[in-house]
Amino acid sequence: MAKRSAHYVCQSCGAVTPKWGGRCESCGEWNTIVEETVASVAPGGLGPGGPGGRGGKASHKLEFHALDGPAERLPRRTTGIAELDRVCGSGLVPGSAVLIGGDPGIGKSTLLLQAAAGLAGAGDGAGTACIYISGEESVDQVRLRAYRLGLSHAKVQLAAATSVRDIAASLDDTAGVVIADSIQTLYVDNLDSAPGTVAQVRASAQELIRLAKTRGFTLFLVGHVTKEGVLAGPRVLEHMVDTVLYFEGERGHQFRILRAVKNRFGPTDEIGVFEMTDAGLAEVANPSALVLAERRGTASGVSVFAGIEGTRPLLVEIQALVSASPLATPRRAVVGWDSGRLAMVLAVLEARCGLILAGKDIYLNVAGGLKVREPAADLAVAGALVSAASDTPVPEDMVIFGEIGLSGEVRSVGQTDARLKEAAKLGFARALIPAGRGRKAAETAGLQVDEIGHLRDMVGRIAGTRD
Repeated sequence: MAKRSAHYVCQSCGAVTPKWGGRCESCGEWNTIVEETVASVAPGGLGPGGPGGRGGKASHKLEFHALDGPAERLPRRTTGIAELDRVCGSGLVPGSAVLIGGDPGIGKSTLLLQAAAGLAGAGDGAGTACIYISGEESVDQVRLRAYRLGLSHAKVQLAAATSVRDIAASLDDTAGVVIADSIQTLYVDNLDSAPGTVAQVRASAQELIRLAKTRGFTLFLVGHVTKEGVLAGPRVLEHMVDTVLYFEGERGHQFRILRAVKNRFGPTDEIGVFEMTDAGLAEVANPSALVLAERRGTASGVSVFAGIEGTRPLLVEIQALVSASPLATPRRAVVGWDSGRLAMVLAVLEARCGLILAGKDIYLNVAGGLKVREPAADLAVAGALVSAASDTPVPEDMVIFGEIGLSGEVRSVGQTDARLKEAAKLGFARALIPAGRGRKAAETAGLQVDEIGHLRDMVGRIAGTRD
């Protein structure tokens, strides 16, 4: 017979401890340990007779298959939102589970409601049966959002529920897409813990994913994020689903980035770019042109970086400000880039190029609220810093990219052709790039290329102080 036992679980990392403590020993978070009561199975409950010879569920032998056997190619469902379909791998796979997380108010519910409306259609019989289950809003509140977005005509079925048992009983074999918003509000009634706890999140997700795999509908789970920007709840939740998407962006900017960090049915380096408008999320087909639309090329401390996000090139503006500091310890403020790499670039500029920045306040910003993760942005960041320190503008028709080593050497990066072609398409005439790879690609794109091998070469070109 199952017995009830209590243990203590960290709601941040899922670690289990035998007693309560103020600080989790696994992740170091404070006040995250909560008591949870679970049912434990008596020994011998696994298999016929069990380890101790007592009864239990009868086991079934597994049927094994060869790798080279016939495999059914599942058709993908397209949402009509090209950016979302690209990130998911050209559409949604039946029976898959997709977890999407992001900051509050970033647009997760808006995106999924728009996707459900695109899948369901306007009732002509050709759409996919879509069910939107909200655990945070009432049906009327979801209808108000649909009316604001102009989607009230879509044949999406709505429900407000938090019980997984009720949801499972209400779903039938006709459902094509099911959206649960959010997983932290759902609960299974055989656990005594509150919704949002590690045990409830894990059990609720497991039951819904089992239903999706059995009945063949695509499951969307909306997940909350912590203050560090990672999905709340147990890490095992990300392992259980097929796809993990993060919806990123600054609340003060209109741009939103949908990024795949795990995808069993597509690439994990794709991004989708959206713009938040009064009518919801609008796709951005050419993000480079939109990001650079308000660029002012005559100011110092500004450079244009030709980056790659997934399979698409993306040109972004890097802004730097260098000013005298009244503080004993100068400030280093970074928005949209890695602060550790900024410290490295500053150290290389001082040690290898003789540029004194130790007593200066340094401010670095990626325009448009975007985030750059590529090491290829090192050279563009260094160009913006040199331009700001010398008060000399970078030529407005120049793009820059390249990785910087600790000895000051400029290293080559991948997909040079795509970067240069995107720059030429947007009207840039020159490129400052690492030596060795870009000459032929630049000639094909019609750009004047300047290849450099060391960081001091760039300092000389921008500040006019060649060694």
